[in-house]
Amino acid sequence: MNEVRDVLSRAVQAAYDESVDIELTRTDPQFGDFACNVALQLAKKVGQNPRAVAEKILDSLPTNDLIDSVAVAGPGFINIRLTNTSLVRALSDHVTNDPRGFASNDIGKGSTIICEFPSPNMAKPFSVGHIRSALQGWALYKLMERCGYKVIRDNHIGDYGTPFGKWVVGFLRYSSKDKLQQDGVYELARVYIAITADMKHEKQQGVTKTADEVQDWLVKLEHGDKEAKAYSKQFNQISLDHMHHVMDRLRIETDEELGESHYVKRGQELVDELLKKGIAKHSEGAVIVPLDDVGIDTPIMLRKANGAALYATTDLATIEYRQKHWNPSKVFIHTGQEQVFYFEQLKALAKKAGYKDTIVHLWHGIVDQLNDEGEREKMSSRKGVVLLEELLDTAQAKAVELTKDGTANDADAVALGAIKFLDFKADRKTGILFDWESIFNVHGFSGPAVQYAIVRIQSILQKADLHGAPKPNKEYDWSEEHALLLELAQFPGLIMELHDTYELQKLAHYVYGLAQELNRYYEKVRVLESDEPARQARLWLLTLVSEVMSTSLDILGIPVPEKM
Repeated sequence: MNEVRDVLSRAVQAAYDESVDIELTRTDPQFGDFACNVALQLAKKVGQNPRAVAEKILDSLPTNDLIDSVAVAGPGFINIRLTNTSLVRALSDHVTNDPRGFASNDIGKGSTIICEFPSPNMAKPFSVGHIRSALQGWALYKLMERCGYKVIRDNHIGDYGTPFGKWVVGFLRYSSKDKLQQDGVYELARVYIAITADMKHEKQQGVTKTADEVQDWLVKLEHGDKEAKAYSKQFNQISLDHMHHVMDRLRIETDEELGESHYVKRGQELVDELLKKGIAKHSEGAVIVPLDDVGIDTPIMLRKANGAALYATTDLATIEYRQKHWNPSKVFIHTGQEQVFYFEQLKALAKKAGYKDTIVHLWHGIVDQLNDEGEREKMSSRKGVVLLEELLDTAQAKAVELTKDGTANDADAVALGAIKFLDFKADRKTGILFDWESIFNVHGFSGPAVQYAIVRIQSILQKADLHGAPKPNKEYDWSEEHALLLELAQFPGLIMELHDTYELQKLAHYVYGLAQELNRYYEKVRVLESDEPARQARLWLLTLVSEVMSTSLDILGIPVPEKM
């Protein structure tokens, strides 16, 4: 595509002695492969009719073997159709010249970034509410790794704050060692919900007894109380074992796992330093940092009136730690939409404290389901609606129907494909609706549909009984393959675009569109029954389609089954 832009730029230069940015957009196949509006951009500047400008640009096109045909359409659009040989050559060069795989690049070489995910809170089951952070974070890691970055995957777990106090008070009031040993993290979740309900009821009565007990335990932990530390260690180990089990099922892993508690001591020291510098100040016993000078009316609180640390306290220490240890160019943090304002505050705080502006907050919408009345509602483990393990169990049971001839590993791959692909069907800021029927529909916009396309390619390649990798043949005209070649040629540019925008839903749409184009190709061509040189050329093409599809799914964290 850069070559095509260069050819058009030279034509514009020759016709009007102007330098312009050339933008190419896909157009209806009946008109060509791409449309360019450069003539419309130039028309006013050169004082001519856009159509006349377009025709003059076409007359000035240098000789090339990239463009098969060009035509002026409408008020001055230039429609372009590329030659098959140029597409094959470009694809062959990418495959031959990059041993790491098609569409890898070095844009991030020499730079370190941090991807923070899934970062759940401890002492309660891994909830559906954390699945989007886990999946979006993993996909961004895979994308950035493919772009040459050194990526640190940091699971910044929530093992501190008000929840700890709730867990201890709830355990002492409603549970026992036997219950905890029997049900583990699910028992901790039960008492958490019970204490939250107690606090809500007392608040309505104007009472703070339970809330005060919760805060007391938090202060005890911060001051190193032995009993509080023992509870924290016990609850955290139960939670870690559960969290790692679920992460294994999701096939995601992280490099670092420093919880909020790791940063409390240094965070409190930083609060004192900011007080001395006059950046922070006391307010009704608490410590705050005003942000009105940067356009944020609400100050950020760094220390409660009782002396306890908050999220901002530990987050500030986390920013310092990361800058000293890894000096990242960017830190990607994945959370729900409800934390957007907090991260605006945190970024402003970090800047005032003298740290680099590295945080990129990639928030996402919620996960919904249909309730018994057919109404859309948020999936929530706190409401007892659904737990992530239950979701995975149900998905695996349904996937068995699509992998009757496969293994348990194949069923697991299809289950993950269905769940994960759903997360990337729309913009991450959009809420998603879990609909079991649609996410397993192999004829619809789903992960299993793309997985099936790859499995079908692999079956054809196995039946072909190839000896060595197939190669494209210069004698073949590729007329039947033009649409597929064009789709494949978009992949490197798409990876570069995603590097800049983080809009991973575009990758899901791309790979599904490629699968659809492949199905249309099968309707026209019988690959294994083709004569040479068509057979060898078509097998080479299928090999490349399989690689691009597999790479796309790999970035999205989706495995490919052997059989479906």
